[in-house]
Amino acid sequence: MIFPKPIKLFKKMRKILLLTGMACAMMLNQSQAQHSHRGCSTMDHLQEQMIADPTLRERMNDIERETARYVEAHANEKTSAITTIPVVFHVLYNTTAENISDARILEQLNVMNKDFSRTNADAGNTPSAFQGISSATNVQFCLAKRDPSGAATTGIHRVSTTVTSFPSGTSMKFAASGGADAWDRNSYLNFWVCNLGSGLLGFATFPGGTANIDGVVCLYSSVGGPAAPGTAVPYHLGRTATHEVGHWLNLYHIWGDDGSSCSGSDQVGDTPNQAGSNFGCPSYPRTDACTAALPGVMFMNYMDYTDDGCMNAFSAGQSARIDATINGTRASLKTSQGCVPVSSGCGVPTNLAALNIQQTSAAINWFLVSGATSYRVQYRVNGTTVWTTKTATTSPYVASGLAAATTYQYRVRAVCGSTFGNYAATKTFTTLTGGGGCSDIYEPNETGATSKTIPANTDIFALIGTSGDLDYYTLTTVAPATKLKLTLTNLVKDYNLILINGSATTLGSSKNLGTADEQIIYNATAAAPYRIKVLGLGANAWSATGCYKLRVSTSATNWIREDGGYATFDESDLSVSPNPTNSNIALMFESQTNGNATIVVYDAMGKLAGTFTNAVVEGSNIVNINLVDYKSGLYFVELRNGDSTSRIKVVKQ
Repeated sequence: MIFPKPIKLFKKMRKILLLTGMACAMMLNQSQAQHSHRGCSTMDHLQEQMIADPTLRERMNDIERETARYVEAHANEKTSAITTIPVVFHVLYNTTAENISDARILEQLNVMNKDFSRTNADAGNTPSAFQGISSATNVQFCLAKRDPSGAATTGIHRVSTTVTSFPSGTSMKFAASGGADAWDRNSYLNFWVCNLGSGLLGFATFPGGTANIDGVVCLYSSVGGPAAPGTAVPYHLGRTATHEVGHWLNLYHIWGDDGSSCSGSDQVGDTPNQAGSNFGCPSYPRTDACTAALPGVMFMNYMDYTDDGCMNAFSAGQSARIDATINGTRASLKTSQGCVPVSSGCGVPTNLAALNIQQTSAAINWFLVSGATSYRVQYRVNGTTVWTTKTATTSPYVASGLAAATTYQYRVRAVCGSTFGNYAATKTFTTLTGGGGCSDIYEPNETGATSKTIPANTDIFALIGTSGDLDYYTLTTVAPATKLKLTLTNLVKDYNLILINGSATTLGSSKNLGTADEQIIYNATAAAPYRIKVLGLGANAWSATGCYKLRVSTSATNWIREDGGYATFDESDLSVSPNPTNSNIALMFESQTNGNATIVVYDAMGKLAGTFTNAVVEGSNIVNINLVDYKSGLYFVELRNGDSTSRIKVVKQ
């Protein structure tokens, strides 16, 4: 489109910006999940920024002058180096649907890369009259591989928010208002994915604006592509992002945002003059009041408002403006390290997991890295920006002083002398919340001698009320109902369940981690007295207000062991995770004293495969064992701790 001299751009835009409020508003029928018209609120957003920052107008005028100079100076260049721009996707979600999958994000990135390189599958749909001016650009995109602090990242930053929908503006760009703070715009394209109000599909910032709001915003249901589409049909194939990233790279709407007056400009010389935006999927050729002669208007241009399936081209003039931007205002992206993986001779901790999660603490566990002298453990409230950093010499590290009923992010990296390794991929855990209330807490029942007698087939509500509380119960079966099923539910802490016979021999124990339900099945053939023991596992495994539920069910027929929600252990007090394993295992057990334990590994034929010695403490213990070099097969792991010996099967894949 023929355009005025750059210096006059914002004199004309004073009028244009006042006209674009209605032109840029998107009309959305939410009840049918359909958008009747595409649009973007980028120009409205620009007007708001200019009101907030009167100096922005002049900065953009300066950028426009430099853009024109660059385009003119490089008009005869045929090729230019490709700049790959690191992208961070800030996924803000209030519902499960808004927390879009990694697959959709990767497909969105794929769509952008194809559209900007003109390798999109529908490039052949561009009419022959416009094939000659349609062009690839010299930018590509990658998911960020390192964050602004230099740590490894997936490039996908997920934030759970209480905001049900964000208005056009900047609230989604700040953690304090339920969004996510921008990463350094000199090194990254910030891409916010969220639910937008007022029927909006998306908007972007032009070069020259304020740093902490710089980037692209898209409605979550428009993000994706053909292989993993969104749900905002017909704007579900990723072209909303292509359009908005075009704005971010200094492209204007193809009709010049002048309504239908034919006097506006997109500052590009090879796009035909156009009387307003086009919607839907027009038939070619299409002419209008501004371009009445063939080949007509370029309605298939990404900077128009047609459906995703009908957009398929940038022009050579638009590509030249992008070159000017990437070599001018956004030139810092050319030297960004955001796409470069973090490398180090120090390994990355594996099998990161949060164990023994309580109201105010959690044990952050990982497998040790060969050569590591210490570890950096970081955790923060999900959605915030400041990490709490601790140094640990071994695993696990117990994070304390946490807030109840709160989701935390955590990560760990190894330190090998003066070298830092990469952080393991960030994970999350949620601390427990208290609750309940029981009229009878069955105290004192701290020992077998003081255990409380309870009836069978009755729900018992009680609590582990202090750090030293142990709950013992007595029950005697009566023939023919000699078969026992013990269930411990409604757990507010990590509680364990143990079944003991009249000779003080442990018959079974259930030690699921966290607040998973516990169950023991013991199909006895004769009536007998039993004791049931309930205890907390680890520090802070008690609650003065939260009641658990114990039920001892009896039957004349054998109980069937349940799968899926419960774990039933045999006489061994050991538990292991993961099992099967292809690398290492975490061995979890209780110790009655402080000291050293010996761990012996035998193969399936009983041949000694390995011996380990590890310090143990009274109470809960987690010991990591390296099985990386072991052959695939069945092994027996034996724990010798004081006078006690326990054994468990482990499968090495």
